[in-house]
Amino acid sequence: MKIETEAQLRQIYGEPVDRVKRKQLAALEQHSVRFIEMAPFVVLASTNGRGFCDSSPRGGAPGFVKIIDNHTLLIPDARGNNLLDSHINILETGRIGCLFMIPGMDEVLRVNGRAEIRTDSDYLGRFAHPKHPAVSVIKVAIEEVFLHCAKALMRAGLWQAGSQIDRREFPSLGQMVNDQPGEQVAVESQAEMAERYRKLLSD
Repeated sequence: MKIETEAQLRQIYGEPVDRVKRKQLAALEQHSVRFIEMAPFVVLASTNGRGFCDSSPRGGAPGFVKIIDNHTLLIPDARGNNLLDSHINILETGRIGCLFMIPGMDEVLRVNGRAEIRTDSDYLGRFAHPKHPAVSVIKVAIEEVFLHCAKALMRAGLWQAGSQIDRREFPSLGQMVNDQPGEQVAVESQAEMAERYRKLLSD
């Protein structure tokens, strides 16, 4: 049976308990502030005007996302592949969702809100780096803050060493990209790519 209404969903899942509802906050507080300060990784979710969705990983040293106040975040953006999917979606809808993760911690912090792309010098100045300065900044006006429980990451065993695969089980990124459109160009090995990235990201 295709589920088409919230009422049908509720028949299967029931209602959330009051404690879960109380976890939905409209601003950061001490624990979510600390979470963002310690997080080296965030996934950005966005959607364009036609409803097509996108998720984009972003990483940096812990605290690379800056907190302006309990209602405002700044997410730096350095140069990447220039597809600019997240940026274009933000221009079209002005909305963003963020999932913050901390290695070794199974809880996840969700932050949703309104977003805009800024190049103000005082914002960019917060992300000064001699080799990798921010080209723009995504400013997030927070509307929802929510701590997810640990069950999903515990099920995945995400931080457990035994869950890690041998990278040789997959072809290199270059080979996979070659195979997907059926093109054949020179392919660097996984080790060569990792070394190139290390040099690119080094201080």
